[in-house]
Amino acid sequence: MNDLSNLSVSELQAVIDNAAAALKIKQDSERKDVYAKIKELAASVGATVDIYVADKKETRKMAKVDPKFRHPTDASLTWTGRGLTPKWMRALLDEGRDKSEFLI
Repeated sequence: MNDLSNLSVSELQAVIDNAAAALKIKQDSERKDVYAKIKELAASVGATVDIYVADKKETRKMAKVDPKFRHPTDASLTWTGRGLTPKWMRALLDEGRDKSEFLI
């Protein structure tokens, strides 16, 4: 195996990318071989097999939302107004303050 410690960052990234591509090709090839064996075995007993390959589950990409609320004394504490109300906001609301006071 090559001595990877002598490679530059870009060379290491190229090695990683090449290895990932080679791995995907091998996995696809092995998957096709397994499918062929399954179909062959099924045919040997007079059965048919349909193999459905599920695509990767689609993930929704959520856009980053800018904060709508800011703590009055600690500007690092913000909240977008989505999800659970943060503890600092709950504490201020419990004191009787209004959410609109903290709008940015």
